[in-house]
Amino acid sequence: MFFRLSGKISGQIRSLLTFYASLFVVSMRRLLRGPRLPGWTWLFEVSNHFVKMQTATAFEMTDHQAGREYENSLVLPSPAMAKVEIEACHAPVRGHWYRPKSAAKDITVLYLHGGGYAYYARAHQNLIALVTLAAKSQTFALDYRLIPEHPFPAQLDDALAAYRWLLESGIRPDRLVVMGDSAGGNLTLALLLALRDAHTALPALGICIAPWTDVTNPGESLEKNGPYDWVDQRMPRQWAEWLCKNSDPRNPLVSPVYADLHGLPPIYIQAGDAEILYDMIQAFYAEAQAQGVNARLDVWQHMNHDFQAYGELLPQSKEALQRIGQVIGETIA
Repeated sequence: MFFRLSGKISGQIRSLLTFYASLFVVSMRRLLRGPRLPGWTWLFEVSNHFVKMQTATAFEMTDHQAGREYENSLVLPSPAMAKVEIEACHAPVRGHWYRPKSAAKDITVLYLHGGGYAYYARAHQNLIALVTLAAKSQTFALDYRLIPEHPFPAQLDDALAAYRWLLESGIRPDRLVVMGDSAGGNLTLALLLALRDAHTALPALGICIAPWTDVTNPGESLEKNGPYDWVDQRMPRQWAEWLCKNSDPRNPLVSPVYADLHGLPPIYIQAGDAEILYDMIQAFYAEAQAQGVNARLDVWQHMNHDFQAYGELLPQSKEALQRIGQVIGETIA
């Protein structure tokens, strides 16, 4: 199997041992009990186990930068990476452009990555490349400031700067999509609210993959889905504490479920019913519907957090990415 290794040798060795342990544990468990949930392939289950162990190890490191480096010590690249060109951008905002090597449409996606606002794992490149190919767009993936070094509103300020830079570069808002996963889904919603309140031209569409909609972290799914998700409930609780160092966690720009949602553009949401954030995602969707927002939520049974990152390797992921492309195509005719 092809790995991409980086960082300290000690981290690489530990990651390799974790990966091979995941192979053994999952293979034995499936042999004795079958898949963890219906529809879970062997590769999906091994990857979930590995990512869960890697994320927990990084989370427990008191040196945050060391934790980020450890997360990147072993990455399994997606075939999608070979189908896009990636170009770094350092000013006036920091990030990377992703462009399909094949023909693209006149559509731009501003992508806001997940990672609890604390991490920007290299593995996210796979998901961003898959989204770029599904949307047939040029995608700008923003490298915003991270917590705990930079609490709210640093991330929102960076997202606002990136959005305004795209408009100043000549990109039309009616050809622009703001999209994010997990914490990036939270930031997507916060950005839409901030743009509306600033009377700035809104994008054509907002897309949220598994958005963290309430940093007070309510809902039974936070514990009930713990055995199936690779994100542990203690993580969003710690991240919320770091994010809201000087802020009220019920601030609508931090927890969009408490916001006045009137006047927002269409919002498309994807989730799996086996992820720990599932209840708060449902709560946000119900609130959006109650306020008359043009919102749509698609849920995949037995899928957990960010399952879209598996691309062609998982039928559910392939379908979810196709729907993202369809929704963008239908919205931006």
